[in-house]
Order: sequence, then C-alpha cells, then structure tokens
Amino acid sequence: MKKAQCRPHCAACCIAPSITSPLPGMPDGKPAGVPCVQLDEALRCKVFGKPERPAFCAGLQPSTEMCGTSRDGALAWLAQLEHLTLPEL
Repeated sequence: MKKAQCRPHCAACCIAPSITSPLPGMPDGKPAGVPCVQLDEALRCKVFGKPERPAFCAGLQPSTEMCGTSRDGALAWLAQLEHLTLPEL
C-alpha cells in the first residue's frame, strides 16, 4: 500500500468509520458516517498529534488505496471497509 498525502477539505477518515473509543466531545465514540466533533472549519483534526487523540485515528494512515482519486471515493472505500468489518450478531 502506497502512502498518500491527506487531501485538503476531505476528512473522509474522520467521517466514514466508527470510533468505539472515547474522544474529546464524544465520550461514547463516534458512529460511522457521522463527522467527528473535532473537525474544524477546514475539515482538519483539532486533536491531531495530541495525547487525547484516539489510537484508532493515529493508526489510520492515508494511502492511495484508501484515499483514491477523490473525497467521494475515499468516503465510499471507508464506508465499505466499515461494512465489511462489522461484527456478526
């Protein structure tokens, strides 16, 4: 998987996946498809590089496979991954 640079005004990785650990402003985590409350007006993470940033977020690195060629493509890819990794009931 090739490393990619974050696309300006994208935030697909802060919207599409669910986050099950607490994060500032979202003590119960974040459901899939809901924008993180830590996104600023430019869709940048306000807790990037800070200790309160969840490990999930720090571990999710941009790649050409994940980010694709557009924000819509990244949202779709991450939504599909979220769907494929849901626990079976």
